[in-house]
Amino acid sequence: MQLDKILHVEDDESIRVIVKMALVDLSGLTLVSCDGGQDALTKVDTFTPELILLDAMMPGMDGLQTLIELRKKPHCQHTPIVFMTARIQQAEKQQYLDAGAVAVIEKPFDAMSLGDRLETIYQAYLASPDSDVTE
Repeated sequence: MQLDKILHVEDDESIRVIVKMALVDLSGLTLVSCDGGQDALTKVDTFTPELILLDAMMPGMDGLQTLIELRKKPHCQHTPIVFMTARIQQAEKQQYLDAGAVAVIEKPFDAMSLGDRLETIYQAYLASPDSDVTE
């Protein structure tokens, strides 16, 4: 099963544009962009992503709060979540992983390889015993 549908949650519009170019234009993926946690909670009701790319630091509802709220939605309970953040101290990275993220990508990221990197993370998730994804 190949990765196709991604929900991207990021408050910085310039990063949303770069991610859209990287994932839609370069990798041919289906992407729904959200400008914050509340927007993501609304859009995920009509769009079921295969992977969620989530900014850690956002005004209002931060990435960890957004992850907790997304997990309350039945169709998002087993969706792999990847944090993307400039705050990459080991303790913070561990906090994201402990909260249920499958990976953490550091900003700035390589836009040219972002799609491939997410595909690799997704395939590793599918192969893991914790994965509850059905084809």
